[in-house]
Amino acid sequence: MSSASPPVDRRVTSETTGIALLVAAVVCFGALDTTGKIAAASVPVVLAIWVRYLVQNVLSLALMWPRHGRALFRTAQPGGQLLRAVLLVGCNGLAFLCLRTMHVGEFTAVMMLTPLLMAVVAALGLGERVSPLRWLCLLGGFIGTLLVIRPGREVLALATLMPLVLVVISAAFQVLTRTLARTDLPETTHVWSGIGGLLLTSLALPWAWQTQPPSMWLLMGLMGVFGGVGHYLLALAYSRAGVATLTPFLYLQVPIATFGGWLVFAHLPDGLALAGILVVCGCGVFGTWLVAREQRAARRLERDPAALVPAGEAG
Repeated sequence: MSSASPPVDRRVTSETTGIALLVAAVVCFGALDTTGKIAAASVPVVLAIWVRYLVQNVLSLALMWPRHGRALFRTAQPGGQLLRAVLLVGCNGLAFLCLRTMHVGEFTAVMMLTPLLMAVVAALGLGERVSPLRWLCLLGGFIGTLLVIRPGREVLALATLMPLVLVVISAAFQVLTRTLARTDLPETTHVWSGIGGLLLTSLALPWAWQTQPPSMWLLMGLMGVFGGVGHYLLALAYSRAGVATLTPFLYLQVPIATFGGWLVFAHLPDGLALAGILVVCGCGVFGTWLVAREQRAARRLERDPAALVPAGEAG
């Protein structure tokens, strides 16, 4: 008599696959930041971003067209898609400028403030109550960011403000992405933003064009490869697992980027910067857990309004 094999939990398998895809995407993003910092030292911003979009669009269409065909371009929110493309160009441009003055690990850690800010902005936009603990997480993440960028007496210096402005724009970009996800495929949003970014940067390209050595063209091409593959893997990851499951693993990008900074630039964060990085990542992971807990409580309340009433008060 043969024993039956235990049933496979498809949900767990799907989540495990989603986590693996996300980790692969995070490795691509760490490599993107590292190559971006090398290019930032000598390449004009518009030229670098234009090459990245060109390569990224070719890759994205090659990967997504066979599966979706013309449906890849169908959107219910063309205005929102165009706005997202504008925000993406702004994010990429500011990130490139930030990498000229910041190290890769520290820059990546500052960007991890975005999920905290996004969660608060999204809740406020939906009219939801933001718990004091979530406000404390955001405040803690901001304090950690200040430890990383360490503004001196010139608090309003552009180099100090740029990372914070980038975080705000990135949070708006992510909130808009969630809004578009209600009606459009994530692949559609990705392609629209890529093509829109290519068209926008093409308008300014005549004023930014500079002849570059072959090695630099290759480097900018790699930026497009890392960006295109990374975002494709990210879309696949979120199609297999939920936000609450995947978000904590996004913070792996910080040690990966720090390793890239050490490997390529022989730089490691000092004590204060490392403390700031740990504070930002810790607040981010704890904030993700808080949001997941609040969402579970809200779902339980919808199913059974009496579930959250203390036993002594029910009756």
